[in-house]
Amino acid sequence: MRKIGKGLYIALIMFFLYLPIGFLIVLSFNEGRSMAAWTGFSFHWFEEMFESRMIMDALYNTFTIALGASLAATAIGVLACIGLQAMGYKSRQSLLTLNNIPMLNADIVTGISLMLTFVAFGISLNYETIMFSHICFCIPYVILSVLPKFKEIGDNTFEAALDLGATKTKAFIKVILPEIMPGILSGFLLAFTMSVDDFVITHFTRGAGINTLSTLIYSQVKVGVRPTLYALSTVIFVVILIVLVLTNIISSKREKRRLEL
Repeated sequence: MRKIGKGLYIALIMFFLYLPIGFLIVLSFNEGRSMAAWTGFSFHWFEEMFESRMIMDALYNTFTIALGASLAATAIGVLACIGLQAMGYKSRQSLLTLNNIPMLNADIVTGISLMLTFVAFGISLNYETIMFSHICFCIPYVILSVLPKFKEIGDNTFEAALDLGATKTKAFIKVILPEIMPGILSGFLLAFTMSVDDFVITHFTRGAGINTLSTLIYSQVKVGVRPTLYALSTVIFVVILIVLVLTNIISSKREKRRLEL
């Protein structure tokens, strides 16, 4: 009975979590624009979505900015972690405190600060200012993901590699990098997710005529959201679901092979 109760509790939580997404998916196949009446099954909104230059441009901007910002933030974050490991305890803790401030700070403060900085230096708001802003707020998340992996391996591993004849570069690539790779991947994925999801900072640092998915949806809410955005959300959800399922299958197969060995 206790197991049944826990299962029912989890099922209810999943139901309430995914009910809005399920409702959105159903609406994306509705022939009409009304959210209150089902007028028939149709792929019309998906066709209109792929034909819409505005949506395709926003989609391109969103994912190219997210990918570029995540790669740059990951590289900078890893270098920052190497520097932090070489510091003394007090200096490291002081810098980690500063690193945590952007994550705890309100997004609107960060967005306005970046906007004012660009304006003060005479930099026009455009695609590049969004990219730079996303790199800035993604770096702290990468550092927090990678630094614990450095602490796990300690300093002795690197020194042992040097004692065995490896150069500093080879010791890092062959010994340290494989150990911290899970943290690097976690930091990259977290940065990518935060960038795709961001609205406030993007809103304050984008130029005229440049949209990401979040700013496009915000602008359409004022005049009424077209079902093409329901279709876009459905496509994104299905793609993410497929990627997660494939990732879990691959991970399960690797774990099974490891146990067999």
